[in-house]
Amino acid sequence: MITPKVRSALPWFLLTVFVCSSWFADDAGEHTGTRVHYLEIVTPEVDATCAAYARIHGMTFGDPEPTLGNARTAQLAGGGMVAVRAPMRATEEPVVRAYLLVDDIEAAAKTAAEAGGEIAHPPWEIPGRGMFAIYIQGGIEHALWKL
Repeated sequence: MITPKVRSALPWFLLTVFVCSSWFADDAGEHTGTRVHYLEIVTPEVDATCAAYARIHGMTFGDPEPTLGNARTAQLAGGGMVAVRAPMRATEEPVVRAYLLVDDIEAAAKTAAEAGGEIAHPPWEIPGRGMFAIYIQGGIEHALWKL
């Protein structure tokens, strides 16, 4: 179980990992190792979260994007982004998901399942953005992204 203290620190930890992940890209921005491409923050306090990230990290969030669940996004160096959105259904809990880049999302999802992960969302294409998948391992939601 994730305690409230850990839950409150998790977005900041993942943001640090996300920003530092640019160390894994070469000079041309090519993927050379594990890299977070999309950091999704699901919260009932979208505007307050965006305002905090803007003040603390200097991020600029755009208007809600329908193709990303009405998430407000901020672009980061290296092509990644932070996305903040409200829950899309009454049963969706607040969560922070780091989507790691993979070369073959079908194979990665299959490997996750073979390793004991439960596929929560099979590979799915977001037109113009790439493909994503979500699996649950050890009670934690993990996510994959293919450009």
